This record gives sequence, structure tokens and C-alpha cells, in this order.
Amino acid sequence: MAIKRALFNYVSVSRYSSTSLLKTGDKLKQTRIFSSQDLVDYSKVSFDANPLHLDPQYARDAGFSDILVPGMLVASFFPRIIATHFPGAVYASQTLNFRSPVYVKEEIVGEVEATNIRGSKNKYIAKFITRCYDNTGVVVLDGEAMAVLPTLCPAQP
Repeated sequence: MAIKRALFNYVSVSRYSSTSLLKTGDKLKQTRIFSSQDLVDYSKVSFDANPLHLDPQYARDAGFSDILVPGMLVASFFPRIIATHFPGAVYASQTLNFRSPVYVKEEIVGEVEATNIRGSKNKYIAKFITRCYDNTGVVVLDGEAMAVLPTLCPAQP
């Protein structure tokens, strides 16, 4: 039960109805609040033991108000959003620009916006602008992604 709750502690929002196909300009969004336990779990899996992510005093001494959520953990939002809406999607590339720190217990909105879609045999290659915002609307992370989608018809998350 705890695993299921941890995997689905987000709200999904999309701009299109469930009967439409993905098109240029469509945005897919999810909201998440990262917990201290998320950071511990990420550290165990990634072997990233940076004290900025685990030690509040170390983070404060470095000039931050609290421990930071690892940027790559925040960036994992993007393939999650795409795969949630398009099961079987292959995440092909991603560029990232880390703009501002993300803190534990801060609500983050992840967004992917389709900018280019082309068909190729029985699959689709889609390019996306990727962004994460904090609860004040400040962009904390952005970039571009490309994914190979098995369909343009989104699944209901």
C-alpha cells in the first residue's frame, strides 16, 4: 500500500479530452510534493549521498533554507508524465536547465508541451518543451525532450 501511495502521490491534469489525439500545443501536467523519504530512497538507488540532499544543517551552512531535492529526481517527472499518458513510450532524449532549488514539502508542477509530432511507420516521434514550476509559478527546471510514442491517443492516468 505504501508503495502504491508513493508512486501515485500526484495529481494529473491535461489540456485535452480523453477522446482526442495528442497534437502540437497540448500540455500534460502532474503535481507532486517531494518528501524527505523520497530523497533517502533516491540516494539509495542512485548512490548520490550529497549532504545538500540529506543533511539540513549542511544545506543551511551552504546558504540554502533546507535540504534540496536532487535535480535529477525532479527531472524524472518528465518521462513519468509522458509514460503515464502514453504507456510503452520510449524516452529518447532530454536537455535540462536547473534554474532554482527545489525543497522538500514544496509543491512542484511538471509540464510537458508537445512542439512537434511526426509519424514513422507504426509509431510517433514527439518533441516536447519540459518545465517544472514551484508553487509561486517560478520555473525551477526546464529543457526539451523527445519520445517515441506507440500512439497519439492518451491513456487515462
